[in-house]
Amino acid sequence: MTLANQYKSYRGLPPLAGLCSMQRATQPNWSLDDSVTRLKRLHYVLRRVHEMMVARIPSEPVYELKMAYSHHSYLCAEQVDMIRRRVGEMREPPLGLDKVPDDALQLTLTEIDGAPNTIQFLIGIYSVIIPECVAACQRLGQQAHPLADAPTVRVAKLMVFELTELCQYGDAAVECLTDDPQDPKLIAWRSHLNACLEVAGMIDGSQPSTGDFPQSWHVKKETIYDKQPQRDERFRDPYNAGVNPESFLYNPEFSARDKTLMMYYKRLREIDVPEMMASIIVELRTEEPWDFHMEMCRQLWDEARHAMMGEVGFVAQGIDWTEIPINFTWSHNLNTQLNPRERHGVLFFIEQGLMPKTGKRYEWEVATESGDPLSALFQDFDWADEVLHAQIGRRWYVPRYDSLKEAMAYGDACWSRVLSQWQEYRDQGLTEHENWWPRLYTTACKNWGTTPDPAALAFCETYQDKRADLEQL
Repeated sequence: MTLANQYKSYRGLPPLAGLCSMQRATQPNWSLDDSVTRLKRLHYVLRRVHEMMVARIPSEPVYELKMAYSHHSYLCAEQVDMIRRRVGEMREPPLGLDKVPDDALQLTLTEIDGAPNTIQFLIGIYSVIIPECVAACQRLGQQAHPLADAPTVRVAKLMVFELTELCQYGDAAVECLTDDPQDPKLIAWRSHLNACLEVAGMIDGSQPSTGDFPQSWHVKKETIYDKQPQRDERFRDPYNAGVNPESFLYNPEFSARDKTLMMYYKRLREIDVPEMMASIIVELRTEEPWDFHMEMCRQLWDEARHAMMGEVGFVAQGIDWTEIPINFTWSHNLNTQLNPRERHGVLFFIEQGLMPKTGKRYEWEVATESGDPLSALFQDFDWADEVLHAQIGRRWYVPRYDSLKEAMAYGDACWSRVLSQWQEYRDQGLTEHENWWPRLYTTACKNWGTTPDPAALAFCETYQDKRADLEQL
């Protein structure tokens, strides 16, 4: 029996800060290069998954998937960021993190990126790639030296925790959206992707390659994305701009309780911010450093959370939100009329405009006064998020200009150039710009057991001549 087996700590306390047994610590079968190699491969895969999810946000019509891609792309970005920091700690400048670590890995991810439909994409990401990332992290956590490489082991454990949640969501999504789980084509697709990974020696390269890469199913040389926002069938009349909620919100004649309905609408309508921001992130992929994409993806996810706050708010009020036209012309018009730098300018101008007392603080005060504690909770965190977003803009947008004033002026000018096409959409038969507010307000008052305020019920201001910040078009 070796000394390691007989080693006794003080009064039997767990040795080595609880990292492992003394016997395990004496085993030297690991190296710094082993950790770096595996982390770089995980970095490449998770960054590609992050990019693929972001690119699908605008054109994915299903609201729940749009929100899931917003969340999971952010979580993958967090994993990527954690890996980058760890690799940078291990004698690796220059890091070489932008290099493709394995051609077979690249081809596997390109196959998934080229998936022609949602269910194949979901299977590729959630049934193949993410579970294999979990397995690779588990191997890394078990095989890396628990004392010498404790920081890497910690990174691996944290990644397993979050990525397992992605697997659980993906399993449920695939089950919900697959008409026939035994569809031979879907089974063959999954087998094909697993065979591709086997050629790469799996995600972490820990297994021997099986030989030549299989014949491609979906030949695709580069990411091509559709920035035209799409919505599922529950989003009726998406071109409708027949109600200007900001005009109602800032009108002192109306009650805080009534204004809460408009704030829930404004939150849910923020679906269009991830749709627009995704186009900025995708189109500036090679023009901005990773830190830009990391912070912009965080903001994108926050905006998706805000949309879901609106969804939850209407449910809590007993209101079917699918009966309300959720307008998407902001993301549609910005994505189709402006370039990514101009879109970023508009985004910053709006975010910065929410910082004075008439912005997010005002919305929180209205929510607090309304007597609706859920609205007060949501607006409290919405306000905090927007302060963060303004700071992100000051870090990444403002330095391109000589001053904050110039940066703001550019964003304002870009927004002013966006054509609302209010009349054109009507003339084309895309919408009648119905005033949906009286119906929503009447339903809410019925749920509250109160009589509608005649002045509030008569509200009928539109977006025909005003922007969301109430500036004239």
